[in-house]
Amino acid sequence: MREQEMADRLEIGELLARYAYAVDSGDWERLDLVFTPDAVIDYTSAGGIRGGRDEARRWLAEVLPAWPGRQHLIGAMSVRFDGDEAEVVASFTDTLAPTRRTVAADTPGFVRGGGWYRHRLVRTTYGWRSRELVEEQTWRTVR
Repeated sequence: MREQEMADRLEIGELLARYAYAVDSGDWERLDLVFTPDAVIDYTSAGGIRGGRDEARRWLAEVLPAWPGRQHLIGAMSVRFDGDEAEVVASFTDTLAPTRRTVAADTPGFVRGGGWYRHRLVRTTYGWRSRELVEEQTWRTVR
């Protein structure tokens, strides 16, 4: 593996972590550091919307406060480079909790799930950014 490819893979891993942190912390402005202004984001497999970056930001800000305890974990990542573009498939699991306090695991309101994030990335002057995200939810449990 070439040095540039290793650096790109590290930067892409940071991009995915930045996305997870933005969603989990509610720092919606941080999504500007993840997506291009014209990005298309598709959450329909999880019952969400398909729209542009700003539309997705508004939707997340409206829906996710119902679960103040949020944590996304990004796992296995596959990257295929094509010049200044890349296709990334990364596994994820997420937990949405009705509170940030310590509660019993069988407390109603917990949502857990997982699947794959499929990103189409482009190298910009500011680093790698996602031009498209398709969330492919493969499982979900609700308590």
